[in-house]
Amino acid sequence: MVTFEQVEKLRQKTNISYEEAKKALEETNGDLLEAVINLERQDRIQPPKSGGYYSSKEESPREKEDYSSEKTTSQKEKSSLGENIASFFKWLGKIIHKGNINNFEVIKDGQRILMLPLTALVLLLLLAFWVVIPLVVIGLVFGYRFQFSGPDLDKTGANQTMTKVSDATLKAVDSVVDAAENLSRDSKKNKGEKDGADTDY
Repeated sequence: MVTFEQVEKLRQKTNISYEEAKKALEETNGDLLEAVINLERQDRIQPPKSGGYYSSKEESPREKEDYSSEKTTSQKEKSSLGENIASFFKWLGKIIHKGNINNFEVIKDGQRILMLPLTALVLLLLLAFWVVIPLVVIGLVFGYRFQFSGPDLDKTGANQTMTKVSDATLKAVDSVVDAAENLSRDSKKNKGEKDGADTDY
């Protein structure tokens, strides 16, 4: 038998009329939870929007406080995670933008041969460093110069460093070439003296 208190409780929780509440409770032999589930299945009431649940027992003030503190902690964690992700993508966007407006240039005899955005250079270094680094070294040996240009890199000492590296490489190459020429001359001279000494006998 359904009591007035049960009908009143169901009506308060579901915001339906006394008649609907009484009928729902009679169908479930007074089980409040089952009555609510049946009402949801019949689309006579909407399930909670927050993804919560209905309960047929009264919550104590302490349970309500615990539930609300859990909810706010969970919401804070979600919002802080969302804020962290948003700030990371914002930072990444700034870095990519700076990489796109600043360039890496390859110069030979005062003329620009190639100009790449720094973003492309970084991607090449990440994906094919075993090709890019040897090409840079070979370029330095053959007199190519490398420099950075753009609003963020013109003011830095990066280009001075690149110029010093290029100059040092050219000096090293010149030293090696001079040493090879001296060695070649010495070997020809020694060979000529040897040939002259052989003709004396």
